[in-house]
Amino acid sequence: MAEEEKKPKGPLDDSETKPESEVSEEVEEEEKKVEEEKKPEVEEKPQHIFALRTTANREDQVMDFVSSNAVKKKLEVYSVIRPHGMRGYIFIEAASLNDAEQAAFNVPYARGVLAKEIDYKEIEHMLEQVKKDVNIKKNDIVEIIAGPFKRENAKVTRIDQTKGDVVVELLEAAVPIPITVKLDSVKVIRREGEEDEDDE
Repeated sequence: MAEEEKKPKGPLDDSETKPESEVSEEVEEEEKKVEEEKKPEVEEKPQHIFALRTTANREDQVMDFVSSNAVKKKLEVYSVIRPHGMRGYIFIEAASLNDAEQAAFNVPYARGVLAKEIDYKEIEHMLEQVKKDVNIKKNDIVEIIAGPFKRENAKVTRIDQTKGDVVVELLEAAVPIPITVKLDSVKVIRREGEEDEDDE
């Protein structure tokens, strides 16, 4: 009997000696963690994507009106999307078709929300940003292809690859004013080296 008492306690023996209150507290903590992990899944709201027909080249204006309508009317509209290069349509992510229709109600240049819901996979390729190496250098002559200075020619003064911005100066402006535009809003029409070759 004395030999049995002297045996060292194993890991199982330690847990047996813990008071029941400590064990129950640990169990409660684990249950809380499990519940917290499950909570976000329960709180997710249904999200649907609907297409809104617009007048061509008026998509940006329609987006502004739809966004302000959604805020004013406190609608469950989560995002308004205008895929680059797509004309005549914008997409509204909302809780229901009714929310999307209310956001677009009486909006100038809006021609109505399509009743058929759009699957995210159908427009995913238009939305995912793919980083491309842009071959723009300082002193390049570029044409601005988007924004208020569309079709204006400008000279590149600085490039910020991390932000995806380029600083340009308009060629036809009397006073050179630096303007910051997105890299994908300009296209190179002439290189400084090419210009020197033409002069020779």
